[in-house]
Amino acid sequence: MSVKKVEIVVQPRPAHFVGDGFRVHNFIPSGLHLDMKRMDPFLMLDYNSKFNFGPTSTPRGVGVHPHRGFETVTIAYQGKVEHHDSAGGGGIIGEGDVQWMTAASGVLHKEFHETEWAKAGGIFQMVQLWVNLPAKDKMSTPKYQAISNSEMVKIDLGENGFIEVIAGNYQDKKGPANTFSPVHLMNAKLKSGGKAEFNFPANFNTGVLVIEGNIIVNGEEKVPTDHFALFENEGETFAIEATEDSIVLILSGEPLNEPIAPHGPFVMNTREEIVQAFDDYNNGKFGYLED
Repeated sequence: MSVKKVEIVVQPRPAHFVGDGFRVHNFIPSGLHLDMKRMDPFLMLDYNSKFNFGPTSTPRGVGVHPHRGFETVTIAYQGKVEHHDSAGGGGIIGEGDVQWMTAASGVLHKEFHETEWAKAGGIFQMVQLWVNLPAKDKMSTPKYQAISNSEMVKIDLGENGFIEVIAGNYQDKKGPANTFSPVHLMNAKLKSGGKAEFNFPANFNTGVLVIEGNIIVNGEEKVPTDHFALFENEGETFAIEATEDSIVLILSGEPLNEPIAPHGPFVMNTREEIVQAFDDYNNGKFGYLED
C-alpha cells in the first residue's frame, strides 16, 4: 500500500446565504477552482460553519424548490433542521443526525430550521453534499433516509477517539446509509493527539473537511479548522492526527465517469435531459408541496 498525498488545502471561500437559513462556504466545486468531475460523485459541498442565528418565530430556511438526478445529504453538527418533500419524505434532524434524500426522478422539497429550535436560536453548523446518481438510476423512484446518530456505526479507537460511519465502511464495519455507487462518508472524532488511518482505492476521489479543531495529514500537511484537503488520485492510505480535539468529515467515492450536465437544481447527463426536467417540473410532474 502506498501513501495517498494531499494535493491542495483549500481555505473557506466568502460565505453566502442559501435562502435565509443557511450561511455557507462552497468547497465543491468552486472552492477547488475545478469542475464537478474532480470530486465525482460528490457534485457539491456547502459548509455552514458555526453561525449564531437569533431567536425568531418564523423559522429561517429554503422554501419549496425542485431537484432531479442526484441525492442531497445534510449532516447536522449543531442546530436542528426540518425537511419535507413531495414524495412524502421528511422529518427533523438534530445534532449528529443525517438526512439523505434521493431526488432521482424528481421531487419538490423545503428545509427550515426546526420550529422550537428557531424560537430559541443558537449556533448552527451543517454540511450539505450533493451526491451524483449513475445514469441508470437518475430516473428511479425518489426516497428518503432519516439516519439518526444512534444508527451510525461507531468504531472505538481507544484513547484516540472514534470513527462514526454514515456510509461505506471503516475497518469492515458498514454504515447505515444505502448508496447507488461506492461512497464512504464518516466523521473522525479525535481527541487531542489522536490518530486515525484510512484506506481507500487510489482512483476514489477523496477529501477531508475539518469541522472542529486542527489536524496534520501524513505527519506533514496542516489542515486548520474550516479548511478542506483534497487528495491526489494516487496511493491508498493516509493518516490524520489531531493537534487538539477535532471533528473531521471524511469523504471518498468511486467516480462515475459519466457526462455531467448541471443546471440549477437539476443534474443530468445531457442538455436534452435538463430541458426535459424543466418541462416536467413546469407541467407539475414533480408532485405538490405546500410552501
